[in-house]
Amino acid sequence: MPILPKERDPRLITVRRGGTLTDEHHHLLAEWAARCAEHVLPLFEQESPDDPAPRDALAVGRGWVRGEVPMREAHRTSFRANAAGRGLPDPARFAALAAGQAVAVAHVAAHALGAAAYAIRAAAAAAPPAGSEAARLRERDWQREQVPAALRDLVVDDQRLRSAICWHVFDD
Repeated sequence: MPILPKERDPRLITVRRGGTLTDEHHHLLAEWAARCAEHVLPLFEQESPDDPAPRDALAVGRGWVRGEVPMREAHRTSFRANAAGRGLPDPARFAALAAGQAVAVAHVAAHALGAAAYAIRAAAAAAPPAGSEAARLRERDWQREQVPAALRDLVVDDQRLRSAICWHVFDD
């Protein structure tokens, strides 16, 4: 299921590509996405402790934020993080996908919401069935507390607009 809309929101497209997103805000989104993925990363590491790919991806994403890693390298790294989750139980698989989405923010800022969505799915999948909904809401609310103030309105609006294509994980 695609988690990027067919029509991109210009607020999530960099100024260089015809949108309104500044580099500063793009970097803030990337760091927020990394925090979301990192929050659930233990779910992957418990299942696959010898695979550093998702954690390495977050380091590469943060390297991109600091200007130390080219966008293309960050983008390529996202595929390795995504692949790390193949065949694993849902909590670990979704945690790996969250890391892959987080590092992909360097390429497309709108992947930040993908990182958040997969992290929420990981948290919900790790909970007992009766506690899944509560876990979803806890993770969503934790993420919203982490959003930089300058981006809060944009992120919450994007969550509202894209919740339907992100498995409704951002719904109230």
